[in-house]
Order: sequence, then structure tokens, then C-alpha cells
Amino acid sequence: MNIAAFFDIDGTLYRDALIIEHFKKLIKYDIIDQKYWYNNVRDTFMNWDKRQGNYDDYLEKVCKIYVDAIKGLNNDYIDFTSNQVIRLKSDRIYKYTRNRIDWHHKQGHKIIFISGSPDFLVSKMAKKYNADDFEGSKYIFENGIFTGNVEPMWNSESKNNAIDKFKKKFDIDLDNSYAYGDTNGDIQMFKRVGNPVAINPTKELLKAIINSNEISSKIKIIVERKDIIYSLKPDVEIFDL
Repeated sequence: MNIAAFFDIDGTLYRDALIIEHFKKLIKYDIIDQKYWYNNVRDTFMNWDKRQGNYDDYLEKVCKIYVDAIKGLNNDYIDFTSNQVIRLKSDRIYKYTRNRIDWHHKQGHKIIFISGSPDFLVSKMAKKYNADDFEGSKYIFENGIFTGNVEPMWNSESKNNAIDKFKKKFDIDLDNSYAYGDTNGDIQMFKRVGNPVAINPTKELLKAIINSNEISSKIKIIVERKDIIYSLKPDVEIFDL
């Protein structure tokens, strides 16, 4: 059997959200109207940036606006701007996660990216970091045009189903495998593997970890700030801001 390392991308590997970077590139190149950002996304982002909103809610709202903005776009435009995101932004990752990917490569483990980001971005990140496989939110195209339909990969259930698929495909020993994530959408990944790691977890995820004996007994919590990496115990005190 094989040992695998399942990595979320946004907030776990990549320091922000790939979908945000792609949104900005689409506006920069005048492919979509900047009104989508200034009329909708900016306020949502500012609320999160001022810590007046929930991170999961912030990303969910942005995703809905993003899908509406790119509906009807030709895949050529999406592919061009996606390549620009990878070329210019894909090195903006956490040092801890990069080191763990390198370590798993050296151990001969299967590296698998499971992310709520669009599959056309996840596939390029997987190639960049030599992942063995990936699963992202599937954006549906017909005749090269985005239909506006998405098969999501950002909740626990969808990520759990993805693990089932990869377990069968690669004959994975989950008890000795690893999972890395940062939000509630990664809870099921943590439950399925023997070595879960929460990286810069959201408050909601940290509360879920503390309240789950199944996860708290085996999880490692990592916080990376500036040039320091902290390892915390799951009994940390949570303060409301």
C-alpha cells in the first residue's frame, strides 16, 4: 500500500486564494468588467481584511461573484490568465508547506492536491509542485465556453469523496497518510488520515478540532507568521476579536 499526503491549496499551500488572484488578472487584462470587483468583492474583502467577517463566508461570497463574472467566457481567456497567475504568483507559498512537499517527495509518498479552487488553476499548481494527482472544483465548459455550472470541491463531503477515489486509485494506506488544511472544509480529510496537520487554521476549524476527540488526539497545529513557524497543542485558548 502507498502513503499519501493530501494538500489543500488556498490558505494551506498558497498564502491567499488562487481564485482571488485569477479574478484580479481577469480585470487587469480587461476580460471582465471591473464593476464585479468594485461593486461586490471589494466590500466583502475589506470586511474580512478588517477581521469583521468570517473567512469561509468571505470565500463563499467571492466564489459566487466570480462564477457570475466569468460565465460565458471563452476558455482561451481563462487559460491565458490562469497561466499568468501561476507564472507570477505560484511561488507565494508557505515555507512550512513547501518543506513538507519536499519531504513527502523524498519519502516516495503520493502527493495529492484537493482544493476548492477551479480545476483549471489546481491542475497548474499540481504540475508546478509535481503532485501525483489533484481534484479541484470542476468548472463546466461546453464548446469552449464556461456554462456557469460548477461541481464544488470546497466542503467536507466533496473532499471526503475525493479521498475515497484516490484511496482506491493509488491503494492508499490512510492510517499512515497525511492531510494538510486550514478550514472546516478539511475536517473530513483530518478524520480519514492518521497524520492530520492544520496550518494557520481558521477560528471555526480550531473550535471544531478542540471539540473533536477523534481529531485533537492526533492533529498537529502549525502557525506560520513572518519568518517563524509555531507548533501548537489543540488545547489553545481562543479569543474572539
